Amino acid sequence: MTTEKLEQNPHLVTFLQERIADQDGIDFADFMGQCLYHPEHGYYTTPRTRIGKEGDFFTSSSVHALFGRLVARQVEQMWQLLDRCPFVIAEQGAGEGHLAADILDAIAAEFPDFYQQVRYRIVEISPDHRQRQAKNLSTHVDSGRIEWCSLGQLDGMVGCFVTNELVDAFPVHLIEKKQGELTEIFVLNDSEGFTEQSRPLTNLQVRDYFELIEQTPAEGNRCEVNLPALDWMQQIAALISKGFVMTIDYGYPAEELLAPYRRSGTLLCYHRHQSNEDPFERVGCQDITAHIDFTALQKVGEKHGLTPLYFGEQYRFLMGLGFFEALVELQAHETDPQKAQALRMTLKNLILPEGGMGESFKVLVQGKGVGCPELACARKIKDIGVVPGMF
Repeated sequence: MTTEKLEQNPHLVTFLQERIADQDGIDFADFMGQCLYHPEHGYYTTPRTRIGKEGDFFTSSSVHALFGRLVARQVEQMWQLLDRCPFVIAEQGAGEGHLAADILDAIAAEFPDFYQQVRYRIVEISPDHRQRQAKNLSTHVDSGRIEWCSLGQLDGMVGCFVTNELVDAFPVHLIEKKQGELTEIFVLNDSEGFTEQSRPLTNLQVRDYFELIEQTPAEGNRCEVNLPALDWMQQIAALISKGFVMTIDYGYPAEELLAPYRRSGTLLCYHRHQSNEDPFERVGCQDITAHIDFTALQKVGEKHGLTPLYFGEQYRFLMGLGFFEALVELQAHETDPQKAQALRMTLKNLILPEGGMGESFKVLVQGKGVGCPELACARKIKDIGVVPGMF
């Protein structure tokens, strides 16, 4: 047995084996949910460095503070659109608090009047993450800007609900089309750990999902169905009295997500910055994710009062908010040429499509009770002055 196979949570493995034996197999969504969110042994609920160089993956907010600074500019415009009223920024799944810190740092520095009106409320299920957030946000905790709460406590909020790489970690059902029929992947025990089995699809909610997006996977293809994302979108729409929802994540519209060439779906696992396609290894010690369906989020949102205001790649979103202008400003304050070059190389990860986050990550902004305003992030690329040879 290799060292990698030993790096798993034995308590979680035993729990899953017993659960599978008791139920004669469990669907993959149940397996993934326990791996990530088991209250004692899940990947996201146990103490572990998950984000950054010493962790398993990077997020946009962990790359550089400029990401949060540009998000803050968009949120400030939203505050202006709501007549500068007391404003809540709510973030669910805030990781270690880097995005919250960068947004609030930027608001305090650039928009002091807004800072006095804003309350940042964090919804966090992980005790480990909550402790890290409190440490990284201590300045804003002391100023009374930060509060932790449950989703239900946001009922009636006015402001902006923000998520960054949250929905991709919701448990997904694995679906395949075989001989024209939809089947679902279940997880079973075997002599070496876990294995999968294809069974006829009986979950009516999964069938409803395909009706919602008006398509199904191609023959022989596998795809993921993120049912919790649909319930989540409906819940967020109900919580907001007036304001915006900003969803930042990697994913595609349904037509691209279920394209015939995407034969194996998008499920991936991350461990120490290496990706793999085996969720049955390193149980409880690796992240498990799937690209999200932005079409489904928009359709559910519209059914529950959310108007789509913006959808685009992360690079377009950031450039619209002044990415290049901010980069020029940052470089102007850096007198060391080597450090200036390192800054450019770091920031390019946020916008470049190949090897970066610029195209695979998308941003969806929806509004409720705000009309159809032209958002700052929607500024056209042709209107942005780009310095030749910047990268």
